[in-house]
Amino acid sequence: MPKGRHVAVKVQRPGLKKKISTDIAALTYLVAVGEKIFPQLRVLDLPVVVHEFANSLNRELDFSHEARSMILFRTALADVRGLWIPNVVTRYSRKTVLTMEYSAGERVDIYAESHPKAMPKVIETLVKLMLQSIFEEGLFHADPHPGNVFVLPDGRLSLLDFGMTGDLDEAMRESLILLLEAVVKSDGRAATEAYLEMAPASEEVNRAALLVDIKATLYEIHESDTADVSIGDAFESLMRAGSRNGVHNPSEFVLLTRAFVILESMSQQLAPNHNYMESFRKEISRLTARHFSLEHIKEKTTKLAREMERLINDAPGDTRRILRSMAEGNLGRIQAPALEVLGARLSRNLERLTRAIAFAALLVGGSMLLMTSMGGWHDTLGEIMIIGGIVGMLITRIGGWLRNRGRPH
Repeated sequence: MPKGRHVAVKVQRPGLKKKISTDIAALTYLVAVGEKIFPQLRVLDLPVVVHEFANSLNRELDFSHEARSMILFRTALADVRGLWIPNVVTRYSRKTVLTMEYSAGERVDIYAESHPKAMPKVIETLVKLMLQSIFEEGLFHADPHPGNVFVLPDGRLSLLDFGMTGDLDEAMRESLILLLEAVVKSDGRAATEAYLEMAPASEEVNRAALLVDIKATLYEIHESDTADVSIGDAFESLMRAGSRNGVHNPSEFVLLTRAFVILESMSQQLAPNHNYMESFRKEISRLTARHFSLEHIKEKTTKLAREMERLINDAPGDTRRILRSMAEGNLGRIQAPALEVLGARLSRNLERLTRAIAFAALLVGGSMLLMTSMGGWHDTLGEIMIIGGIVGMLITRIGGWLRNRGRPH
């Protein structure tokens, strides 16, 4: 480098893309043939696994994608103590060449042999960066094996190789944190609802049988020794139960499950006697508390209020315009006053419905706060929201009744 900086350079081998495409095509064919010969294989959702595997490999082949991921993770996890992510030297990076800061450390599994007492803290840092990146940034490193985690001379962790990463939208993150909390608490019904929120809707899903399977899975986890509990294995069991009962597992969940399995396997390797499940519990509790914090609720309420306001303002006019277009378009120049009257009536009904939805949202939000069992101002705010929702719905109902009484039939 011109300035004498120490860097690491990742160079892609020639012809690699063509070779991978050939292998994926062969694997896809084998899966299709295997499912025809052995229908029971469909439970494993192998086409989804192959599809996600192919997408991950294709992303890994584009080093510019990896460079963007490194920059995103470096920014998102800048406040995680004990973690360092090398910066990208963009000037010397391309689709097939990636230049980054050099990580002057040693592999975490090698470091563990001479520093066994440091491993519990290392595992806590890994769990924190995994969960924080998922739930606060919507990103996750999908390949956190020992070869991608280094320990620097000053004791910080260095995370490498961002070719295989995943991203989750806000709705998926909301469902996932509820699913994780339900698995940790062994709540089968809550786990089933959260899991179905993550999966694409389908009429083929047997919800009753799925609930039974998930309860059985969580019971086995609950009865196991705490040291043997695995979030990754639990997610794999959930996906198998879902596939048996008509659920099509989203590719993001497949990739995320793989990441948890790898992380937990590494944790057992580095510190076999450490209760890493407790690390999960502590971090999930922190994230759940933030999820139901006053600031987060205010943010959600503000967003909901803006959406409701836009719906209330736009819907009546949109309804009248649609009905006017129907009248003019179907009947030429002939006017249809009855349709205009109907449009006004529909607009009023839609306004009342929108208000009812908003008040119902207050009821649901208040109930969720009371169910968190966090006490304090959470319970007070929950009670206020429930009371506000009930009063608002009563006012809306009474107002509609009074208007109907005064209107001629």
